[in-house]
Amino acid sequence: MIFVFMANGFTKKRVGTLTLGEKLKKLRSDKRISLGEVSRVTKIRLEYLECLEDGRYQGLPADVYVRGFLKSYGEFLLVDEENLVRLYEKEKGIKKNLEKGKTGAEGETEMKTIDLSIFVFTPKKIVLFLLPILVLALFFYLYREAGSLTDTPRLIIFAPLNNSEVKENTVKLEGKTDKDVRVLVNDQMILVSDEGKFSENLSMQPGINIIHVRAVNKFQKETAENITVQGAFEENNAVDEVNKTDEETNLSSAQMDDTATQAVQIELNVSPGPVWVSVEADGNLVFSGEMLSGATQIFSAHDQIKIGSGMANATYVKLNGKDLGALGAESGVVRDVIFAKDGRK
Repeated sequence: MIFVFMANGFTKKRVGTLTLGEKLKKLRSDKRISLGEVSRVTKIRLEYLECLEDGRYQGLPADVYVRGFLKSYGEFLLVDEENLVRLYEKEKGIKKNLEKGKTGAEGETEMKTIDLSIFVFTPKKIVLFLLPILVLALFFYLYREAGSLTDTPRLIIFAPLNNSEVKENTVKLEGKTDKDVRVLVNDQMILVSDEGKFSENLSMQPGINIIHVRAVNKFQKETAENITVQGAFEENNAVDEVNKTDEETNLSSAQMDDTATQAVQIELNVSPGPVWVSVEADGNLVFSGEMLSGATQIFSAHDQIKIGSGMANATYVKLNGKDLGALGAESGVVRDVIFAKDGRK
């Protein structure tokens, strides 16, 4: 306190000093900011802000966190954060000394005995500890399995984008789904990797093309998506037909027979099945789907035929009537195996 000299003598006048909590509360009130707003901006829990302003330091976490709180609070209020930290440490030290003095005046505190038996692990305690964990694990498993009965599979299409435009007569479909899910494109099954990724080249027509993609899980729950692609190109075959001359339309039978002998014809047979197969004739996708065991399909092209299979050693090929055997010796996936008039490339 200080003394002020008056005409009639000395008069006592008390000058108070603000505590940390009072200072924080005054600074906040002067700015007309609520504690909730401070908590939202500084990410400090509301109960810790209340403890700081009320001086209830016993309700706060470790000092290292409190110093962080005060720095964030000081930055928010645009005041010296280090000054707030020093004031906090000073007040906490004073309270600690007062509590020590009080304890010394009242006498020694009672020593609490620690029951060490709680730290001894017995078979019964181990069983009681593990039993709730096993119950929770079983509950989680049943919950997940029950959810899979009603949940539809995930279906993400990376390319092509819906309502996109292409200038080629083929487009690459890429996407991802869940594990152990079948993917069908325009009702034809395609190959899906163990991670759920799929990729397939599709033939496009001039104008609007609609790609219908379905993902079906083992519970027959499905997710479907339609992708519209605009084919911004002209069909070469139609142009060729318009420009044909009379001489070209009147080919002799000998010329036609010569053209036929140069065509590529593939006969595909699957055993055992089912096996996923894709076939491209002269760059156009003509088949993509599942062939059952014993099924046979014949494909023709002018220049070459490209074949992909989900099981190489179960897919057998005949080229222009000549038996070439299986696509491969292993049971894995093969792609882009090319056959031309003169044999396998």
